[in-house]
Amino acid sequence: MPQLARRIGRAKPSAIMLVAETAKRLKAEGRDIISFSIGVPNFLPGEHVYAAAREALAKDSGQYGSNRGADALVDAFLAHAGKVGLTGYTRANVSTGIGAKHVIYNLAEALLDEGDTIAFPTPYWTSYLDIAEIVNAKIDLLPCPPEQDYKLTPAQLETALAKKPKVFLFNNPSNPTGMVYTRDEIAALADVVAKYPDTWVLTDDIYNRMVFDGVGYHNFLHLRPELRDRVIFIDSLSKTYGMPGWRVGFMAGPEAVASAVTTMNSNHITNIPEIVTAAAVAALTGPQDVPQAKCAEFQAKRDQVMEALLSIPGLVCPRPQGAFYAFPDISFAFGKSYQGKVIANDVDFCNALLDAKGVACVPGSAFGEPRAIRISYTCPTPQLAPGLQRVQEFCSELA
Repeated sequence: MPQLARRIGRAKPSAIMLVAETAKRLKAEGRDIISFSIGVPNFLPGEHVYAAAREALAKDSGQYGSNRGADALVDAFLAHAGKVGLTGYTRANVSTGIGAKHVIYNLAEALLDEGDTIAFPTPYWTSYLDIAEIVNAKIDLLPCPPEQDYKLTPAQLETALAKKPKVFLFNNPSNPTGMVYTRDEIAALADVVAKYPDTWVLTDDIYNRMVFDGVGYHNFLHLRPELRDRVIFIDSLSKTYGMPGWRVGFMAGPEAVASAVTTMNSNHITNIPEIVTAAAVAALTGPQDVPQAKCAEFQAKRDQVMEALLSIPGLVCPRPQGAFYAFPDISFAFGKSYQGKVIANDVDFCNALLDAKGVACVPGSAFGEPRAIRISYTCPTPQLAPGLQRVQEFCSELA
């Protein structure tokens, strides 16, 4: 038979989804499984979102929509971005996609030729590496270990940008670590970015409404507005509004970039469906009580997770201040054994934890940090304490 394209050999299934599917299968087989694996917010949007979808369904035009996104949706996103201080954009600066992942993929296709370099900090969201490999870009990983709270330093960024990568990809708040950069930290990094005009900057900030402890959300453009001609802001409905399955993502940036992403849309998705568009507009413009309440709930869950994790001797976990993840360094367990099975690495740890205690976590190596595991604490609240207790028991039983 004819051969597949070479790029398929570079494409890999999501490591996160593989763990989630394993947990789902075991649960279907009757196992008592608590999943800390997939980053699904596990809440639903307000009733006004469903009401808007039902109304749109009743009035469905059956027609193609805009490749950029319907005017009402683009305008709603512009207002949404304005609430976090990203103002001055017009419709021409915006494009949409089937989720933020799709937007990032479009941006990779639009900005990176084969052999161009993309730089981003480690730990990273798994799809960053996967997408970069599919488009055959060179990848410059910038290690940010737990010893520096998983955060990129200005010196590291200086070294990376001096090599003139085509794209620098930055994620704040972070998946998988939950870390949030302070205003001063963003200011210091923005000062470095300003010195290197040959690099596009993608800010994947889809958790920007999910920040704890009053630290606030800060973007390079807040501190250096002159970077507007090469910074692209990425956002999504998925996490803020509990709408991951609706698949709506956005970008705001230079007009040429938004036009390129819109052209990409015209060649594959055409448009976001009319009914989804109506729901998205309602989410962005309607009552914000659900996301605000969930942010407070996740902060309380964060406190519960940290109390449990830091009670485990040897475990280290920088304190997350956003999103809904903790990323503990579990390397204290390496070389120990559980019921005769040696824990040599993060994968062994996660496999043994799932097998022995029915708790699913994602190995940190999936995010470029093999000393850690990712805990997503979005499970139903009644499952959180028992799940954490199982992790504590597992660690106490290591020999």
